[in-house]
Amino acid sequence: MPSIWLAEMLSGRLDRARGESLQRQLYFLIREAILARRIAPGRKLPSTRQLAEDLALGRNTVAGAFEQLVAEGYVVSRVGAGSFVADTLPDHYLEAASAATPAPATSLRLSRRAQLVLSGTDIARTETGTAFLPGLPELRQFPHKDWQRLLAKHWRGARLADLDYGRGGGLPALKQAVAEYLGVVRAVRCRPEQIVITAGAQQGLELALRLVTDPGDAAVIEDPGYLGARSVMQANGLELYPVPVDEEGLDLDGVPWAARPRLLYVTPSHQYPSGAVMSLTRRRALLALAERHDSYIVEDDYDSEFRYSGSPLASLQGLDGGGRVFYLGTFSKILFPALRLGYLVLPEPLAEAGARLLRRVHHEGHQTHQAALAEFIREGRLTAHIRRMRLLYAERQQVLREAWTRHIGEDLPLSGGEAGMHLTARLPAGLDDLALSRLGAARGLNLRPLSLYGLNATPSGLVLGYAGVEQQEIQRATTVLAALLASVWR
Repeated sequence: MPSIWLAEMLSGRLDRARGESLQRQLYFLIREAILARRIAPGRKLPSTRQLAEDLALGRNTVAGAFEQLVAEGYVVSRVGAGSFVADTLPDHYLEAASAATPAPATSLRLSRRAQLVLSGTDIARTETGTAFLPGLPELRQFPHKDWQRLLAKHWRGARLADLDYGRGGGLPALKQAVAEYLGVVRAVRCRPEQIVITAGAQQGLELALRLVTDPGDAAVIEDPGYLGARSVMQANGLELYPVPVDEEGLDLDGVPWAARPRLLYVTPSHQYPSGAVMSLTRRRALLALAERHDSYIVEDDYDSEFRYSGSPLASLQGLDGGGRVFYLGTFSKILFPALRLGYLVLPEPLAEAGARLLRRVHHEGHQTHQAALAEFIREGRLTAHIRRMRLLYAERQQVLREAWTRHIGEDLPLSGGEAGMHLTARLPAGLDDLALSRLGAARGLNLRPLSLYGLNATPSGLVLGYAGVEQQEIQRATTVLAALLASVWR
């Protein structure tokens, strides 16, 4: 191991004021590190001269400690090669080390909020294929060269300030570009000062919650709904009220207004995971009810860019006249997930407080990535990429529908499809979608159980992503799923 690493490990623990000699202390400290496997078997140790220099000790002191380690079998010395940790240690030394190691604590106590978040079932993900992983965009056709060019440009021109923490809720150039983009494509009405750039949509949602809710406040979520939003709300200690969705999204008749919900989380442009689109009439009714009951709305517009039929509906935020809507978006679904850049449009009265709260709770950063993204948008490359992906995703959805009809049939119809990157399929009563998901993982399929997205009685089903799956793979994976279904149903 590099001499400096071992010196750092040892220097803080050598006590020059103790009565015990430094040679003896050094021997015990190295022996302890070997037994605890902090220095791996077979690892070469630094020379006595180098270690003595790093620790400011006499070379004879270090050499004496090494000689004792060699004599007891912890270290082997090879002429012309140096000193190495022994590959095999005597059994009684290992037993002694094991006995001296304290037992792990058995009284682990998590907070109730952490227990609630972690109590959900983890969804298996296979790395052998992309079918049918929801939320995964097409990564192979991302304009890598354009992106790399812009990144390189802004790294070359980076100032010292660009390497520091950010200020003001995001790079002004990116906030300006996002405000202009949203105004054109989603009829969002905002000034750049109302936008904060976040590390993805999850952080944006958490910021909105911190601004207007306290632990114990009531919050309405769609049922079934987005698991990530549910987890963030639970982690913030909110009391969740799941409300069913129908063909127009959130059922307003099911909202428990008597509980005085402080916030409602909705995905009106493409309900997740059902795919329902909220009508203009219901959008206006939701806004009126929120204002009457002094509630805020978080509008998650996570994949509204990918709409395949009908005219785009105006965003809730664009219809809002009472300053009730937080508009949440992400570039992870449009460009690539690892980018980890999103945005939150704040109601104007909360804009200044939101930027300050972001700075205090989360250090801002990624200035060069933000600069590159701002130019990517200004050059029209974002719009061009979305246009290409919209056509591609529409084709892939059609391939999935045709393969589904051919191999599985109309007895299990697919729902959704007006927009987005996934479809849903309801399964027959009695068919366990979680068990089916596990069987699919063993066959290289990413099958998301619909039941996991609900808190109340959610039907058994599958959420099937197609956007990031090539057409040939969609066809192959559908035949595998058909065979799997035939083995457990009929």
